[in-house]
Amino acid sequence: MFGWPAALHQRSSTQEALTSRRDILRLGALAPVTGLTLAELFAAEKHNAARRVPARSCILVFMEGGPSHIDLWDMKPHAPPEIRGEFAPIATSVPGLTVCEHLPRLARWMHLLLQIRSVHHTITDHNAGTYYMLTGRYPIEGGRLIVANSPTNFPPYGAVLARLRPAGRPLPEFVHIPEFMSNNGVDIAGQSAGFLGPSCEPFVAGDPSLPDYRIPGLSSIGIADVHLADRVALHRHLDRWSRWADSPAVERMDGLQRRALAMLAAPEVRRAFDLSHELMTIREKYGMDRGSDRSIEARHFGGLPHLGQCMLLARRLIEAGVRLVTVCTGRRIDQAWDTHRQHFPLLKKSLCPYFDRAFAALLEDLHDRGLLHETLVVCMGEFGRTPRLGYVTSGAGAARDGRDHWPYCYTVLLAGAGLPGGTVYGSSDRFGAYPSRDPVTPEDIAATIYHALGVPPDTILRDPQDKPYTLATGRVLKNLWGIP
Repeated sequence: MFGWPAALHQRSSTQEALTSRRDILRLGALAPVTGLTLAELFAAEKHNAARRVPARSCILVFMEGGPSHIDLWDMKPHAPPEIRGEFAPIATSVPGLTVCEHLPRLARWMHLLLQIRSVHHTITDHNAGTYYMLTGRYPIEGGRLIVANSPTNFPPYGAVLARLRPAGRPLPEFVHIPEFMSNNGVDIAGQSAGFLGPSCEPFVAGDPSLPDYRIPGLSSIGIADVHLADRVALHRHLDRWSRWADSPAVERMDGLQRRALAMLAAPEVRRAFDLSHELMTIREKYGMDRGSDRSIEARHFGGLPHLGQCMLLARRLIEAGVRLVTVCTGRRIDQAWDTHRQHFPLLKKSLCPYFDRAFAALLEDLHDRGLLHETLVVCMGEFGRTPRLGYVTSGAGAARDGRDHWPYCYTVLLAGAGLPGGTVYGSSDRFGAYPSRDPVTPEDIAATIYHALGVPPDTILRDPQDKPYTLATGRVLKNLWGIP
């Protein structure tokens, strides 16, 4: 149907990496033919797990607003109409695995993705739910929901990597594209470095799809080198002065100045952020914006015109050595996937076409460049949508054709980092309402992400008051890699 090569997903030998217990059982029947015993197959699996190298970097695609799991990848075609909705499932590159008919490009690359269909929690608030998913920390403190960025918040994944796994390059360790997500007048919690402080804050890259895009804060790019030299000389003067100052604030600012000047002077920084180095065919594959009206939000059918070039920039940055890049699929004031009303028209016309093109291109590009083995790709939102149309769970409500917030069961997608693509972990019930097998919490997702990136989840972080925090309190889903 799609014209994939017959051997595209076959292993080069029976003794290669076994990616799941399902593979073990399937290959067990072949043992008399191949000469391998089941014990030898299990030994091969154990050996492969032992030599697996942690991922070097991570791209986190955040679908803010809450994407509808039941209409995208955990479809229920045999459920009643008020559950299954209007969309039909289509075949994918994995036999027996389907996705929404409006994700035809992604369907070709589902063999790279692992789905966790049993993620659940109880937070129906956008801001607090986002904090929960971006940090793995329960979003209530002192009886109140944590909804806004704060210097006392627990740090997100990128900030932790910036502290524990600095790359030692001029490039920032943690980049956020294109802007901070905001809602109800505040920057949503879980995006800033929290108690890890200014040195671990994300570099907010701006929107690379704009024709006049410039790297925010690096305005010296393109000016005469002598001006940059003047800035360096000024910094040296300030550096001599700061040796006489014992203020922690001065010391901290000095470190940030050093980092900023290193970025200013480094050609690799300018190159990494410059999409003009990409072939136009690659840029087109991700999706180019042809002058859309940026004042029209996605939920008013303005689409996601920024998304393709943002994902392309994410690939360039991790290729250059950035540890973690977060890509937001909405815009600053737009919870794009928050489809309380006009749910199906918005998905069909404004959301799925842009996401399908950009995310499929990202997976294909990472695969073709050999980057997936060292890159963890995470795609998730703060929750899913109600299985039943018109069912109300939040103050925003839901029209008869809309779906409200639903954190009680939804899907997270993972790729790369040695994970077995084309597989499903956990399951939802027949209506997609609650986990029916292998329930997973945000704490488990956090522990698993850190494990994939080679950071022990039991690492202790300390805030400025020296209070200790365990990095991730959930369980690592080691069986995703076939590890008992």
